[in-house]
Amino acid sequence: MQARMKNPAYILPGAAKGVGMLLQAIGEGGLPRELAEIVGLRASQINGCSACVHGHVHNLRKAGVSEERIASVSAWREAPFYDDAERAALQLTESVTRLADRSHECVPDALWDEVADHFDEKQLSALILVISLTNLFNRLNATIKEPAGITWD
Repeated sequence: MQARMKNPAYILPGAAKGVGMLLQAIGEGGLPRELAEIVGLRASQINGCSACVHGHVHNLRKAGVSEERIASVSAWREAPFYDDAERAALQLTESVTRLADRSHECVPDALWDEVADHFDEKQLSALILVISLTNLFNRLNATIKEPAGITWD
């Protein structure tokens, strides 16, 4: 399987620069890298982006994250492997990723309050940007049919 084209974010120099700046800002936000990969994995699972699922799993394994945690991301509500902060972040990820599925507020105040209890403003900003950027890449990859197998660091 081969992609229809190279990722548009890499073809347009301004886009690549913008993505790089977003990634740098996210890295400066103080959000644990493992959590960023976990929420990226969850958003990518929801969106069916095989390239991003593969990449996030690869990065989590490379970081030494347990197979139990990696394998249970899609069933995090029933899995005992996540703390309260991670659960709040995963719920936020699902709410933001499933905008089209909503029949109510995208991010209810109760969820916002729960997430804000666990993360300071910089970490919360990084979390929101990770979720949003992952959704952007999921949509780019779906459009160009990027196959699983790519990795990034």
